[in-house]
Amino acid sequence: MRVPVTTRGRVLVALGMSAVAVFFLGTVPFHRHWFDLHVYYGAVEHWIGGHPIYDYLRPGTRYGFTYPPFAALCMLPMTLVGWHSALAISQLMNVAAAAVILYVCLDSTIRRESRHRWFAYAVAACMFALLEPVRDTVSFGQVNLLLLALVLADCWLLTAGRERFPSLGRLAGLGIGLAAAIKLTPAIFICYLLVTRRWRPAGVAVGTASGATLLAAWAAPTASRTFWTEAMWNTDRVGSLSYVSNQSLQGMLARLTEPFAEPSRAVWAVGVLLLMWLWARRVRQAVATGDELAGFALTGIAACLVSPVTWVHHLVWLIPALAVLTGEGLRAAPGGERRRRLLTWALASYAILCSSMVWLWRWNDGGAPGFLGSNAYVWIALLLLLLLPLGRQGADGDGPYAESGPSATMGACAHATASPSRSVPVSRLSEQSASPTRPGSKPAPSGSGG
Repeated sequence: MRVPVTTRGRVLVALGMSAVAVFFLGTVPFHRHWFDLHVYYGAVEHWIGGHPIYDYLRPGTRYGFTYPPFAALCMLPMTLVGWHSALAISQLMNVAAAAVILYVCLDSTIRRESRHRWFAYAVAACMFALLEPVRDTVSFGQVNLLLLALVLADCWLLTAGRERFPSLGRLAGLGIGLAAAIKLTPAIFICYLLVTRRWRPAGVAVGTASGATLLAAWAAPTASRTFWTEAMWNTDRVGSLSYVSNQSLQGMLARLTEPFAEPSRAVWAVGVLLLMWLWARRVRQAVATGDELAGFALTGIAACLVSPVTWVHHLVWLIPALAVLTGEGLRAAPGGERRRRLLTWALASYAILCSSMVWLWRWNDGGAPGFLGSNAYVWIALLLLLLLPLGRQGADGDGPYAESGPSATMGACAHATASPSRSVPVSRLSEQSASPTRPGSKPAPSGSGG
């Protein structure tokens, strides 16, 4: 794709892409009608009315609040405004979170690849909005983008933030701790800090998560006791493991065995151990080469695979991996086989994650082809965990990760905005020390929690 040579041309292209994205988002099927946000809003209203929050079920469903009590405390301000105001505020927060995600994942590569940063960001934002996990997060009214932004803020603090603002660098771990207190899945990033021997950020993350949890226990002791002793262990609250939206290892095993038998917990546990061993090995390699974003990306992939329930909207955790993959492809020699292979892989993964293709097999009755297709996102995650390239992010010495870590892009947006007159040096970073819905029915819920 050639970049328009005039400002007017770039403006027209950006407006055209935005119109296409808005049209698609306005007409695409599988809009979730803010299902989870309805659950959050109803649950906290139920709670301040003097009723147990974990007893709440959205009328006509069996889905209720499944997050820790600290998340409920964070959502209490919703009760101060009406439903439509709460919806508007949640969407503005998603936009802000998306801006953080795009900046952390893209800025360094856009600086290197394009003379027109605003245009590159416009293209990237359109591509970002079309991803199914992003669409589902927005239309469910979910919190995934906010959690990803909190975690990636720590990625920035461990790299560019530490170099530019040493005092802020000491706060690394704060975002991970808050995310882990709001929802359990991001706690795997605390494991990442421990495995890579980031003792101070790990301590900040553990202290933040513990402090937030204790604050919730002090403010809402009954709700805290109910969550940690009962609600957290009640898997019926989040829905069927074999449902096609569950794109985790456990979901894949459930679709393989059900309805004839329950998936083997022993097989799942062995699979999780193998995946975690591979993850630990690869993140240590990433950090040894200064590739911080790749380490965070691998951890997001592992979180999707090992969690018992990974709804499609949870797959926003794969976005940093797409960024790393494409960034490495763009650094490869122009016209070379490696460049073509990596960019093709990145574009194919991106296209599949935009396609909603898993829903073609939502009844899981297609035999072997159905099994392969219904687990398409699981295969993408497995390939990324196994083969994500490491060790070259930030090698050009510019952008927010210069001399301290990763730089990346998402999709082929930076490639599409590259200046043809600029050459891209390819160098290697010196090793551094580590510092869905049935037709005519209600939208398939994510368990509100999930």
